[in-house]
Amino acid sequence: MKAPLTPQRGEPVRVVELFAGVGGFRIALEGFPKKEDPAFEVVWSNQFEPRTKKQHANIVYKNRFPNANHSEEDFEYIVLNGVKRDIPKFDLLVGGFPCQDFSIANRNGNKGLDGKKGKLWWSIESFLKQLKEDAPKYLLLENVDRLLLSPSSQRGRDFAVILASLNNLGYAIEWRVINAADYGFPQRRRRVFILGYKKGTKLYSELKDAIPSNWITQNGIAAKAFPVMRTDSITEGTIPKSTTDIMNSFSNDKTRFKKAGIMMDGVYYTQNVTPNYSGLKTTLGAILLDEKLIAESYYIKETDLPKWEIEKGAKEIHRVSKHTGKPYVYREGKVPFPDPLEKPARTILTREGGSYISREKHVVKVNGRYRRLHPIELERINGFPDDFTKCEGITDSQRGFFMGNALVIGVVEKLAKELVDGC
Repeated sequence: MKAPLTPQRGEPVRVVELFAGVGGFRIALEGFPKKEDPAFEVVWSNQFEPRTKKQHANIVYKNRFPNANHSEEDFEYIVLNGVKRDIPKFDLLVGGFPCQDFSIANRNGNKGLDGKKGKLWWSIESFLKQLKEDAPKYLLLENVDRLLLSPSSQRGRDFAVILASLNNLGYAIEWRVINAADYGFPQRRRRVFILGYKKGTKLYSELKDAIPSNWITQNGIAAKAFPVMRTDSITEGTIPKSTTDIMNSFSNDKTRFKKAGIMMDGVYYTQNVTPNYSGLKTTLGAILLDEKLIAESYYIKETDLPKWEIEKGAKEIHRVSKHTGKPYVYREGKVPFPDPLEKPARTILTREGGSYISREKHVVKVNGRYRRLHPIELERINGFPDDFTKCEGITDSQRGFFMGNALVIGVVEKLAKELVDGC
């Protein structure tokens, strides 16, 4: 029998959930409704959206988890003023830290760790430092896959900083880019998952003794949860200890960090991998509601269809840079219109909600009519329970925003199961 994560036999793994949104990690770890004997228990959570006065995500979170030990304070404020003593001791830190400054969907440029939301990484680092000996044994963090190439001016710098930060805090790391659709989920959503193992844990020791390529493709937590095949040879590199040195002098190298890798004592090994999955695959069409349940407001007027086609079509626009004053050509590729029902959905973005015309929104054609997706359908694409985000005072547009910020529940479930089994 494998030793439990916590010293008290039979107790669940204690979890702190940062940047909680509406609670995607919590659903994946505890279940919803909560399981009778869950392997995980969220003992403290935090969510704060700086762009809005009214904290809409917290309305949903508190509605669905009314007894949660949940903080609505700005996480930066919490860290700057010292980690509060009312945060219980915990074993696992989880969170999808804000991704806008790393995302390709950010049209204002990818500022990475220099951006307003990207800089929240430093709050995570400070949080772990302040915890000292109470720092968690394990980490499970999520972000857009472009984090591996961020920022555009020094590709890979930001991920190198994150690896250096965690190495200096005593963690061994494995990472993996996972496209949910490659493993049967109904959304083409690529995210990088970062797993950390504190020095002194069983997984740290196992990773330290492992053959890097075997851990990445066979024996690691990510490989067990999401089997892969090797795509290319493994490459090796060293991460400097000083995050300041990395920020100032990191060289631009697109191939430095590949889709999968590990880091131990400042040395990293990385290689590209391809999914090895032959199970069932869920399509967009499979998750749609019965058309009788769709309100007329979701259907697109025939007179508006040409506008949608233009918005979804390929574009080549001549512009002038606000920063340099130099002209450039802005290009956008064609987006499927309507979205094919026989394939998984495209990645849900935060602009999915609302009735305004947008190239990012999904549009389906059912029984000869075009319509936008219903909030329940967006929830299903991410694996949330039907109407999970339906609360008094929350609009359908906000529900779409929540799902654009959310994660695929089933991906976290599989990683968490292997994490428990491996400890």
